[in-house]
Amino acid sequence: MVDPITLRTWGYRLFFCALILLLAFLQMLPLGSGSGRLPGADLTIALTFAWVLRRPSYVPVFMLAALFLFLDMLLQRPPGLGAALVVLGTEVLRSRRDMSRALPFPVEWAMVTAVMLAMVALNQIALSLVMSQRAPLGLALLRSLFTAAAYPLVVILSHYVFKVRAAAPHEADALGRRL
Repeated sequence: MVDPITLRTWGYRLFFCALILLLAFLQMLPLGSGSGRLPGADLTIALTFAWVLRRPSYVPVFMLAALFLFLDMLLQRPPGLGAALVVLGTEVLRSRRDMSRALPFPVEWAMVTAVMLAMVALNQIALSLVMSQRAPLGLALLRSLFTAAAYPLVVILSHYVFKVRAAAPHEADALGRRL
């Protein structure tokens, strides 16, 4: 018989993968995104950061790497760069999860925004070094700021609709490790 905590964890992992793939599918739809329009928020990154800060066991690093590498290929971005940046950003946030648990939400929001801006800077630097075509810096910064603006809505949706809440300090997983 499967432990209920393990079953719930794997259920949320599969649900997270399905959500990311659904968002990627919606991003690929030709909904009239012509030139001269403002960039939309990257909801895959906002959802990933929200879940990593609330329940890191639901989004393990190997799953994130594989999922975002697949998205790089699917969305025709430089293969591996986006996945590496997302893994780097989530690991920075994951390492500060215990500290950020006690902080108010605006500080968490600022921390997530700083990580998103750092990811944009690293992306621009990496693409410059290999002399690859890249989006203009202003457009990339605007997209990350729109993503940061959408982050509170993603957190509210995750908390109230998807029931992904931050673990209490006394909670443990099936193996007895603190969440």
